[in-house]
Amino acid sequence: MKTIITLVLTTLLTFTNANAAAPDVPAGEYTTDHAHSTLVFRLSHMSFSNYTAQFKQFDAKLNLDPAHPENAKLEVTIDPRSLDLPTPPAGFKDELLGKNWLDTAAFPQITFKSTKIEVSGNNAKITGNLTLHGVTKPIVLDAVFNGGWKGLPGMDPNARAGFSAHGTFKRSDFGVSYGIPQPGSNMGVGDEVSVTIETEFKGPALPAAK
Repeated sequence: MKTIITLVLTTLLTFTNANAAAPDVPAGEYTTDHAHSTLVFRLSHMSFSNYTAQFKQFDAKLNLDPAHPENAKLEVTIDPRSLDLPTPPAGFKDELLGKNWLDTAAFPQITFKSTKIEVSGNNAKITGNLTLHGVTKPIVLDAVFNGGWKGLPGMDPNARAGFSAHGTFKRSDFGVSYGIPQPGSNMGVGDEVSVTIETEFKGPALPAAK
């Protein structure tokens, strides 16, 4: 019994110490941990609900120096064909991937590249160029650094950093205007798109794990 209690306490202490050092993630290149990342978007459906869907395949590269987070560089690539919908009617996904909406045959990628990062504590405003439907325009993401670590021997040999981010943009700015309600009407699908990102990045390996 004492052995079990000792093991539990030791494990808790290890996690506590690792989390206490969370801001002390190492500088270097970070990439998406797909098992712990989601990219969800929402837009109004006839003002009755906020229709919610996601893209299942996306990759991000983050060049991070915790001593100078304002100099970080972020690049994201999204495969719009990985669109995942909640119980779609027959043909609905094909319609959204077609010419009236995402037109993935002509535009097989969505990209975001940061141009400026403003940091305040664990919060940041990330300004960058979003390329969607062949149009590139600036948008702003509000991000929060949730924590991270240098790695944990025997469990997670790589550095890790977690973020939550949120932003909005008008799809009409990117040439996707199909179905937007006429003024004074709610018959259609909203122009404003809300994006929510939850992600963890994997970074440099612990020296002993290299």
